[in-house]
Amino acid sequence: MARTQSTMLPLGTTAPDFVLSDTVTGRTVSRAQAKGKPLLVAFICNHCPYVKHIQAELAKITAEYLAKGVAVVGISSNDVEASPDDAPSKMAVEAEAAGYRFPYLHDADQAVARAYHAACTPDFFVFDRQHRLVYRGQFDASRPKTDKPLPITGADLRAALDAVAANRPVSAEQKPSMGCNIKWKPGKEPEYAKA
Repeated sequence: MARTQSTMLPLGTTAPDFVLSDTVTGRTVSRAQAKGKPLLVAFICNHCPYVKHIQAELAKITAEYLAKGVAVVGISSNDVEASPDDAPSKMAVEAEAAGYRFPYLHDADQAVARAYHAACTPDFFVFDRQHRLVYRGQFDASRPKTDKPLPITGADLRAALDAVAANRPVSAEQKPSMGCNIKWKPGKEPEYAKA
């Protein structure tokens, strides 16, 4: 399981469109449905130890900010042939078990991950009300399986969400997320992921 970090998409980038199916409800979810709201797009998956490490706090924080009017989606883009634990039916089970209140979307052709330059799980992107990128980076400094584990707080993501929810600028000092690489379909790995 290769470890990688986020590409740090340029701040100010407009959120790429997406229209994907929610694995829990079967409903179609699009970026357009979040018009006028701050938007958090989280690339996650079921099996990654980095996602599992933050799962409970991610469920708690996203529920809190959904209540504050922030739109949230989780997207899994892994190739299900290579990672069968990330199949849509298992995503629905995982979302229920984890307590995710946000749509957990399946990016079957991996086009959305490529559009966002997503590279790892987890990989977080926060957009303002005009859907311009204001944060991309880590959940917090905690990592799984370390000699000196740090508490899981979501501090970095929380600071960005606090700012965007209050229409305040987000600090440009941002650290890349780190996690398992997205499992690209054979021959489909984007150029940015080959570096």
